[in-house]
Amino acid sequence: MKRLSPIGLCIALAVFSAQGWAETVVPLKGQNSQQTQVDINDCHNIAASQASSTSTPSGGRLKGAAVGAAAGAAGAQVRGRQHDEFYDRVDDDTKQDYRQNRAKETAAAGAVVGGSRQRQERRAQNKTNAANTSTAYTSCLQGKGYQVNP
Repeated sequence: MKRLSPIGLCIALAVFSAQGWAETVVPLKGQNSQQTQVDINDCHNIAASQASSTSTPSGGRLKGAAVGAAAGAAGAQVRGRQHDEFYDRVDDDTKQDYRQNRAKETAAAGAVVGGSRQRQERRAQNKTNAANTSTAYTSCLQGKGYQVNP
């Protein structure tokens, strides 16, 4: 009989504990341990493939920067119009520089806000994916005739 080395045992435990989807899987239809392991691996692969096919990036930084730049340029125009007597005396190049600078500043702020929103969305999506993966894994095993106890 072949024995596992301590390192091999640690690796095996790490692999099986990394799944973390179910603590116990009880065969209800008399499946042997080999069939149980095959079914667990199949359900793990099915659940993992479903999780990987549902994630979509949102591009929050770019959206935030674009919205920020537009808001900054519009805000600069409005602010300039509030001081009509001074604004009318300024040449067009200076007005354009002012609008561009405000657009850059606001675009940077928009990128930060967009990045923050993107991270929040990604965290929420990861939680949803983990729940969906766990549900798919459990449903798969139950469909193959196992009781899954968390």
